Amino acid sequence: MEKLIQNNSDFLFVFEAILNNPNGDPDQENKPRMDYDTQTNLVTDVRLKRYVREYLKQNGQEIFVDMEGDSKVGMDARLENIFTSIWDQADIMRQILNNEALYETYQSKVKAQTFEDTAKKLFAKKTEFKEINRAILTGLVRLRFSDIRMFGSAFAVEGFNKAITGPIQINWGYSLNEVFLVDSNTIASIMNEGNSTFGKDYRVKYSLLAFHGSINQYAANETGLTEQDVQTFRDGLWNGISASPTRSKLNQYPKLYLELVYNEGFYNGHFGDLRTWLETRVAGNKKPQEVVKFSDLVLDFSRLEDILEGQKGEGKPIKEVIIRTAADVTKPAETWN
Repeated sequence: MEKLIQNNSDFLFVFEAILNNPNGDPDQENKPRMDYDTQTNLVTDVRLKRYVREYLKQNGQEIFVDMEGDSKVGMDARLENIFTSIWDQADIMRQILNNEALYETYQSKVKAQTFEDTAKKLFAKKTEFKEINRAILTGLVRLRFSDIRMFGSAFAVEGFNKAITGPIQINWGYSLNEVFLVDSNTIASIMNEGNSTFGKDYRVKYSLLAFHGSINQYAANETGLTEQDVQTFRDGLWNGISASPTRSKLNQYPKLYLELVYNEGFYNGHFGDLRTWLETRVAGNKKPQEVVKFSDLVLDFSRLEDILEGQKGEGKPIKEVIIRTAADVTKPAETWN
């Protein structure tokens, strides 16, 4: 069995969005989410997690929270589809239940001649096989669904009413620069057989978006989050941003991933929201509304470096610093590693 994570950590993730819509707001004609008081572009944690899930799916990993078009697949249908494929597979059910006594009870008292009869026994509101019910849910999460191991989920399904807290939590992202929308918001889309339609197409000029998140070792004990899962999450963040196939999400590129892995006895949030230690300013004599590329900004890590200086080592908060940067970003604090 793969090793569960052994330490808490906080991370900072920064990516750029160029002439696209990083996260549409359905309450505002799907315009990019904005805080107009501060001219700040916003992106929800749900949108960022979706990039990771899309990356997992593209790389052949099974995920629980999936999409059909722009809609989530219903949890009831998802669980039913999964259980349909495994209910009579002895080796798989034994592995999922991970308890020989429960498996024997399942085989002798729960499993019937058909899937429908088996499901009725197991997923009834007042099932007498609640322990098996919960063991199946736990086993599916630990063995099959890396997205639930990472982010958790609230299962509001008949027979499966349980909230699982995800070890990986992410705040809403916000832009480090003032963001402005492009002036043009109407385009022509050519459809089949020569027909054309016109629609609003709101996009940001340039947005440098930053997220703060945490990875909690104690929540990992419930979901089974492993060291390999965390590495997959890092890869999913970095690669998933630019791998999204939709036209509204093209031109997004990762700039920085920085993770502080804490020593034993130190907890999430030790240095607060890591974004507060970044400073961003417009380069040269440009105006904020003229920013259209990364080199039009200066991303300053000096305050972050100051607050973390001397904080790594035995008896100190930081065990390890994991840094990944784009080619055009000066890697902060080379000496940390």
